[in-house]
Amino acid sequence: MTYRGLILDFGGVLTVHMRLNREAFERSEGLEPGAYYRALNEHPDGVAVYAALEVGEATQEDWNRVIGGILGIDPTDLMRRALANLHLEPAMVDAARRARAAGIKVAMLSNSFGLTPFNPYAALGTWDGEWDTIVLSEQLGVRKPDPAIYAHTLKQLDLPGEDCVFVDDRAANLPPAEALGIRTIHHTQVADTIAQLDALLDRATLAT
Repeated sequence: MTYRGLILDFGGVLTVHMRLNREAFERSEGLEPGAYYRALNEHPDGVAVYAALEVGEATQEDWNRVIGGILGIDPTDLMRRALANLHLEPAMVDAARRARAAGIKVAMLSNSFGLTPFNPYAALGTWDGEWDTIVLSEQLGVRKPDPAIYAHTLKQLDLPGEDCVFVDDRAANLPPAEALGIRTIHHTQVADTIAQLDALLDRATLAT
């Protein structure tokens, strides 16, 4: 099977693991371990505002205010502070660059963190001609795992699902892509993902 498209998630795939960033943020803000995770994933207001942010129904400043209130910390420019320790994962970025240099179309597909006042994608240098397309959920009004966002990405790449590989660190985001014929990789460890990409795409392209 020859694959002609590679679709990569942003947070936790093109970057270091989200857990590492979350734990660093909790330490920097003097929060108890797990407080930030619970605010995002368990507190009903936190869950709701994050979901709304991802589809463009809330602003990043709305998110700052709500999450800051839940955590009892200053909400000023909170997203910037929350992502201060989210760095690119060099091996994954290099794999994407080598794939694209070999003629494979490469897309970044991300549930959005918002773009203003802090643009995490630009801050990490992921805009500069690195991608055939960038798909952000807030710009479409749908987020992963909605099938529409995968269909849109395929349309942007001008490729059928069967020609593409999709990498995401959240297992729940994979089945809708698979339903469109996309080959999926559940990203847990960088070396494992690179090995799978190496096997699925071009060994010469992705070899270090």
